[in-house]
Amino acid sequence: MSFRLVTTPLDAELTLPAQRAGGFPAALLPACIAAPGTEPLLDRLRRPGVLAVTTGQQPALLAGPLYTIHKALSAAALARELETRWGRAVVPIFWVAGDDHDFAEANTAAWIGADGTLRRAALPARPAEAPMLPLYREELDPTIGELLSRFHASLPDTEFRGPTVAWLGRHYRPGVSLAAAFGGALAELLAPLGIVCIDSTHAAFKRAAAPLLLKALEASGELDRRLSERAGELTSAGRDPGVAVGGGASLVMIEGGAGRDRLIAAGGAFVTRRGGERFTLDALRTIAAEDPSRLSANVLLRPVVESALLPTVAYAAGPGELRYLPLTWPVYRGLDVEQQTAVPRWSGMVVEAHVDRALEKFGLRLEDLEEALPALQHRVLRSRLPAEAETDLARLRATLAERYAEVSRTAGSIDPTLVRTVEGRRDRALDGIDRIERRLIGHLRRRTETEMRQLERAHQAVYPDGSPQERVLVAPSFLARHGPVLLDATLAAAAGWYRGALESGAGSA
Repeated sequence: MSFRLVTTPLDAELTLPAQRAGGFPAALLPACIAAPGTEPLLDRLRRPGVLAVTTGQQPALLAGPLYTIHKALSAAALARELETRWGRAVVPIFWVAGDDHDFAEANTAAWIGADGTLRRAALPARPAEAPMLPLYREELDPTIGELLSRFHASLPDTEFRGPTVAWLGRHYRPGVSLAAAFGGALAELLAPLGIVCIDSTHAAFKRAAAPLLLKALEASGELDRRLSERAGELTSAGRDPGVAVGGGASLVMIEGGAGRDRLIAAGGAFVTRRGGERFTLDALRTIAAEDPSRLSANVLLRPVVESALLPTVAYAAGPGELRYLPLTWPVYRGLDVEQQTAVPRWSGMVVEAHVDRALEKFGLRLEDLEEALPALQHRVLRSRLPAEAETDLARLRATLAERYAEVSRTAGSIDPTLVRTVEGRRDRALDGIDRIERRLIGHLRRRTETEMRQLERAHQAVYPDGSPQERVLVAPSFLARHGPVLLDATLAAAAGWYRGALESGAGSA
């Protein structure tokens, strides 16, 4: 392989209960996204007592950042391990959160081009006055074709580039919603690995979730109070609750004139936060019965809905989710829903061969690339100054400091106010030495411009713009370089990660 995977250590043991009642609701089978190879997966979901390891993500352009795939493969790896240990069917399920309305986050993509530079693309911005529609109602326009063409042209010419872009093109098409494109692309990619993608905005799913959303509205005052208490407990313990609570905000969103909007308790009814539309509880009951597609769960209620509807034994969560999930237990208890176990998703990075070559060339470790690029380049160049230059500059600094100290003592004996003047002159002289060093490094930089570009490309490949690779670069850019072997390698890495964390007796069927 022309890459290696570096796994973030998991310093924890995981204990998961095998005694949860299983069984996937037959009414939700139509919400599973169809793709080649999904029918055998649906047969597995029909098995009596089946359990699930779940994860999910809001839709995004070009199948989303790499961590989206990491979450899905984490669920698959853990499901396989638990199925082997427990001797009962455990199916990995990826929840496509199409109700999300953060278009500004979903409409951008970044990747590394064939020339090693960071490339970016975005869909046309949502007009400021436009309603904040959920992403399953945001349709792609004809610019998506041009975007895919630019993506294709910028990638290295490998045997996987064409098939990867063709796969995206089958789903990211004009007139298709961003959520449907994302869900369809993932379903096709992940089905061969045994992963089911489920559309949480499907009519069958909306109907099944509506009673629980209505129950959360009916108990909104008590849930708001308990969540505020829980947030206070976490804060007192030095933990960040992760999500703001209180102020009468319910856990339910509704589609209204301003798009997807939060329902806020007000005077015995509910008012939408942005649009100011007023709904009585009876009116919301009617909507839940007749048009449940308008209702959706907020971030704290979503995992409760999932656990209520799916036989979830574990949820593979990202760092942000792990921060706020401890806040949710009053919601589970208040709605009488069994809480699934949250486990960390697999985390790591793809280190390509050119990165390893650069590390070896410059005598660096992978961790050194966490440093900001300008500082790292300066450090590397400084290390390449001739030894005598380093020695001479250090000697000059020491000599200046020593001589100015002598002058400062003499000046102080004459008039103490002169000491500051002498120190100012000393600082200017030392700054002059720093300028000389910078000039030396600048000339060295120009002489090693090609090498500095190699270092920059290595840095961008793993910490693009200073952020972790998996949070910035879209997964298809790696698939276009390395093909399906990347998925297999990541799945194997995640399996080993979980295997080491699970206790030897992690439960029995």
